[in-house]
Amino acid sequence: MGTENLSTPLLHGLEPDIDEIKNFGQFCKEAKVENRKLWSLAAPAIFTAVAQYSLGGLTQVFAGRLTTLELDAVSTENMVIAGLAFGIMIGMGSALETLCGQAFGAGQLHMLGIYMQRSWVILNTMCVCLLPIYIWAEPILKFFGESDDIAALSAKFALYMIPQLFAYGFNFPIQKFLQSQSKIMTMAWISAAAVVYHVIMCWLLIVKLEMGLSGAAIALNSSWWLVVLGQFAYIYLGYCPGAWTGFSMSAFHGLGAFARLSIASAIMMCLEFWYYMLLVVIAGQLENPQIAVAAISICTNLNGWEIMIFLGFNAAISVRISNELGAGRPRAAKFSIVVVVISALIIGIIFFALVLGLRNVYALPFTTSPIVASAVSNLAVIFAFTLLLNSVQPVLTGVAVGAGWQWLVAYVNLACYYIVGLPLGFLLGKYFDMGVKGIWTGMVSGVGLQTLVLLIITLKTNWTKEASLADSRIKQWGGSVDAPEEVAQTNGKYSHGEV
Repeated sequence: MGTENLSTPLLHGLEPDIDEIKNFGQFCKEAKVENRKLWSLAAPAIFTAVAQYSLGGLTQVFAGRLTTLELDAVSTENMVIAGLAFGIMIGMGSALETLCGQAFGAGQLHMLGIYMQRSWVILNTMCVCLLPIYIWAEPILKFFGESDDIAALSAKFALYMIPQLFAYGFNFPIQKFLQSQSKIMTMAWISAAAVVYHVIMCWLLIVKLEMGLSGAAIALNSSWWLVVLGQFAYIYLGYCPGAWTGFSMSAFHGLGAFARLSIASAIMMCLEFWYYMLLVVIAGQLENPQIAVAAISICTNLNGWEIMIFLGFNAAISVRISNELGAGRPRAAKFSIVVVVISALIIGIIFFALVLGLRNVYALPFTTSPIVASAVSNLAVIFAFTLLLNSVQPVLTGVAVGAGWQWLVAYVNLACYYIVGLPLGFLLGKYFDMGVKGIWTGMVSGVGLQTLVLLIITLKTNWTKEASLADSRIKQWGGSVDAPEEVAQTNGKYSHGEV
């Protein structure tokens, strides 16, 4: 159902490594082949990310036909409560990008289903741990300054959305399982069907039957479970031969080590997601908070859509790196990084030029206030550089996930974002009277520093040694499903030095 043939050459690790690149002609020849593989993965991955990201957004669009209070409730639950859960779930699920990708590259297909089931256990346990956030959403929202009316109605909607939380717990492990085998077109078709279904259900329940928040909840919950059940049906019906061999009690073995890698992945991703959310909080401390928050929110919204595009590259490079390392092809892994960085950078330059060329109009679809539009326009240059940096940064994060460096990137994110970026933005914005531009300058400084650090790490990495570590990890997790605890030690070793 799509471009599954891309997986064939990597099975069992039989394909030899690519030759060393010695001239520009050879580079172009190999780059053409690699670009075909990358875009065959990236294009449907981008569509899948945008489609699933749109489920919540479409719900808000239809909720706009309700009262303003109900719209605020849906938006608050979607951005705060569900947003928190989404970040944690997608982060924990990304642990499978390392394990499934490397096992698939080495031909250890039988372990992919085991890994997915282990991830189900870990993520759904986390869902249970997150239930108090849904159950006591009202006092939590009030604590962060939300009005009583919005907090009460948001909390009611949060209770309706508990099924979505557990859909997250099943969805992301399934996605990483399919992604590692390059079955991304399947995910794209199912996500497209879910979007069409969601639009129909929203129209029927919210507009036609006037069911209000309960209708919005039914539409959104059922759409997410349609994604989950559709993907699992594809697996269960035998379209992943060798990778899915049925349910197994081995899924309950070695959960401690698996949980540690999942938690590392969650921390790595959440530190990045929450960084942008905190910008809005800091903006609220400025002299004209409504204008500042509006300007930051518009830029963050646009930045979020761009990030969805480059999450496709993130997924593609993660698959390519983990597959090639698992197959014992370090030169091919390194070359994949070079090609995807060049491709992403070209797209980033296009976004850079568009923002500068449209600096006086790109805020207008989001606001009718000339003051807010002017504030956004004043951010054009630094916002353009943000988009340029964010074209490369997700790719480097994808490299880290494919190689299994989650804990390392978590430390890098913590230092660059929360020790450098946010404090610098707060100082420039509030105490040096730079306002919104100061906050965004601090944020960009953190992203730039993180990108530089990840680039240095990637350049200094001994990819031959990384391939050896991948082989060791596969043997520990795949060779003996009953005793995989040693993997936690392997995950803490990096070939670019003793970390």
